[in-house]
Amino acid sequence: MPQPPQPPQGTASPAPHPAVSGADREPHIVVGAGSGGAEVIPGAGPAQRPGERTTVRLREDEDEEPPRYAPEWLQLREVADAAARATDLLDPLRIRLANLPHRHGGLVVHDLGCGTGSMGRWLAPRLDGAQHWILHDRDPYLLHFAAVASPRAAADGSRVTVETRRGDVARLTPDALAGASLVTASALLDVLTREEIDTLAAACAGAGCPALLTLSVVGRVEITPADPLDAEITEAFNAHQRRTGLLGPDAVDVACEAFAAHGATVRTHPSPWRLGPDRRELTAQWLRGWVGAAVEQRPELKQRADRYLTERLEACAAGELSVVVHHSDLLALSRPTGGAV
Repeated sequence: MPQPPQPPQGTASPAPHPAVSGADREPHIVVGAGSGGAEVIPGAGPAQRPGERTTVRLREDEDEEPPRYAPEWLQLREVADAAARATDLLDPLRIRLANLPHRHGGLVVHDLGCGTGSMGRWLAPRLDGAQHWILHDRDPYLLHFAAVASPRAAADGSRVTVETRRGDVARLTPDALAGASLVTASALLDVLTREEIDTLAAACAGAGCPALLTLSVVGRVEITPADPLDAEITEAFNAHQRRTGLLGPDAVDVACEAFAAHGATVRTHPSPWRLGPDRRELTAQWLRGWVGAAVEQRPELKQRADRYLTERLEACAAGELSVVVHHSDLLALSRPTGGAV
């Protein structure tokens, strides 16, 4: 699994702090006795404070002090993310990008809530032509990681360059996307509100650029072997995801409606995590966070959930557990501006 890039020599590495970006957004907690006292890696568990959000700054009244976030959860999930993303959406995206006006100057890609830059590392080498990636995140520490570890070459060997910006989804406008060829994000939609998704759709439509938005949770989990408590934990987790007005598992449907209302052609494709014995560390961390969020939502589950989590972690450690966490990828092809078709 790739290691996160290190700060330049002479720069002390900041100590990990709670929360990361996209789906990697909540601070660590201890999940009851059933977890064996193990802490959840930042990003895998429920938020310590109500309304804790992604590292993209979403509202003007949020704390101005920039937090520093640990990249461990982003690192841990990167291989699973890359395996899950829907490559079937890339051909229609490539066709649209080839027909965009001013393509001779290369692609300009805005990556929202970039975290440590895993989306760029996955997508840039799959697209032809020169590319300039503009990485948006709330956390300058993660932006540093993303810039240092960004890919340097496209699929055809063309140059890939990057710049970083402190981002704010709530302020995203067509002007902010002027000249954009593509907007991307990973594990972001489900931590937005209906209004924020409409803002994103309107900005993409105004700029005439497509959007590839990957790995949004859809509220379904399959665990083998099954347990009678699976459905109850899933229901409680989904309710937790919808707290404070966030869309959680409803986000993909809402985004489809929003982009379509702004004139875009929308396609979706499943992008499930498939976690087996080869990804035990990620599976264990996901389990702790998943159960922890369910218990935070429904504290009366705690005693049964502790037993459940202990048994699940034991099965995971023994290589006897497999998990499918369902996500969906969305490609929105907004009507191009400037005479493209």
